[in-house]
Amino acid sequence: MLSKTKHRYLYFAVFASGMTTLAVELSASRLLGNVFGTSNMVWASIIGLILIYLTAGYFLGGWWADRSPQLGTLYKIMAWGGFTVGLVPVIARPVLRLAADAFDQLQVGVLFGAFGSVLILFVLPVTLLGTISPFAIRLAIGSPAEAGRVSGRIYAISTLGSFVGTFLPVLLLIPTIGTTDTFLVFSGFLTLVAIGGLWSASGWRAAVPWLWMLLLLILLGLFGTRRGIKESAGQIYESESAYNYIQVLEKDGYRYLRLNDGQGVHSMYHPTDLMYAGPWMQFLAAPFFNAPRFAPEQVESMAIVGLAAGTTARQATAAYGPIPIDGFEIDPEIIAVGRKYFDMNAPNLNAIAQDGRWGLEHSSRRYTIIGVDAYRPPYIPWHLTTREFFQIARDHLTREGVLVINVGRAPDDRRLIDGLVGTIRTLFPSIYVMDVPGTFNSVVYATLQPTTVENLYGNLVYLSERGDVHPLLIEAARLAALNMQPTPAATTVFTDDRAPIEWITNNMILRFVLFGDMEVLQ
Repeated sequence: MLSKTKHRYLYFAVFASGMTTLAVELSASRLLGNVFGTSNMVWASIIGLILIYLTAGYFLGGWWADRSPQLGTLYKIMAWGGFTVGLVPVIARPVLRLAADAFDQLQVGVLFGAFGSVLILFVLPVTLLGTISPFAIRLAIGSPAEAGRVSGRIYAISTLGSFVGTFLPVLLLIPTIGTTDTFLVFSGFLTLVAIGGLWSASGWRAAVPWLWMLLLLILLGLFGTRRGIKESAGQIYESESAYNYIQVLEKDGYRYLRLNDGQGVHSMYHPTDLMYAGPWMQFLAAPFFNAPRFAPEQVESMAIVGLAAGTTARQATAAYGPIPIDGFEIDPEIIAVGRKYFDMNAPNLNAIAQDGRWGLEHSSRRYTIIGVDAYRPPYIPWHLTTREFFQIARDHLTREGVLVINVGRAPDDRRLIDGLVGTIRTLFPSIYVMDVPGTFNSVVYATLQPTTVENLYGNLVYLSERGDVHPLLIEAARLAALNMQPTPAATTVFTDDRAPIEWITNNMILRFVLFGDMEVLQ
């Protein structure tokens, strides 16, 4: 029969174990997401395997508790579980660097091998953590009459710890100290709790020999994790925020913003060159689907959902002058990186750290252009693809306003484009699609007024003849005209209730990886 003090400490240890278990799961997603991305397939692999490891731990914990129903045994298991949590990111680091290089070179076999290797590293710590709750129940039950009450209390306390472990790493620790040190913090905390339990159960002589674990974790924190997460060629900055792993590369005077797995350039910058390959410039062509002679001076304002480091905003300012631009970017750390490394400091740009849909819905302004470029490769956020969102966009356009969206695709799979066109068609009278040369990106234009593609051709002639139009505008209109695709006669409509964007994208990726050639999506 446990004393009241030992009971209380046991409950505290269960809380700490539950908190660490969820913290490991959330931190594992970031550890892998920095290299392999944040797709649903990555998440499913992490969650699925961790559940398998926990299942094994539950069986093992029940068996172990019956074989050795001692507090000392429980706390020794907990100490090893906590300690091995801290070893995971340290051992995984060279594997992840290899995977990052393989991702840059699109070596699919190496990627799958590295992904599986890192996930295997979680077998021991997560399985050991899974033993704690059934073991604690066995020790805490004093009589069969209280079995239900004690079991419920322990699972409730463990779940409460899991609740704390869900938010603490994502909202506080990872953005401030990074993923590896977050693992070490939770590892050290749980190991300390376990050693304290040993002291409480068996005295200081039993606890002191286990202090080597804490000492080694401290040394790993001080000396073993100082190198960066990635070592990509040309890397000048990397950081982790609550939303992303952020990386800035520089090559031949050009800077590139990459996020998470790095498969996609989210922004580009050069101090004198403004004409980059990619979808950003094509947003500038949007208003020229209006009736000719549409003058650049008629563009009054612009909203960008997915500002990133401000490439589109910088090009729009050069082409249209200092028009008011509201740029919505959910990650404030990316805004800070844009200002420091991409000269995102134009006084006409209002960078807003908000979710784009919420920010646009609550904006008091109407815009000539609303651009949506919120990809978190490989996904466009589903809530930015629905009829309800496009209604919000429509309500915030001026009379001659145009909605423009960057959409990813595979070479022979345009289902996502078809679905977006079908959805937009319920609200906008005219829709156009162009393929951005040399990429797997298409740009969809939707005009508030009925228009024709001949308007674009007429405005291209007009812009070319004026002599005072920025070359960016002429080139954007020219590329749009040359790469126009047939507008699909799609009838699919995405709604807030049903928008299977992830399913379409996952299917597209799997088909492409298995049967297609790899290429970067921007």
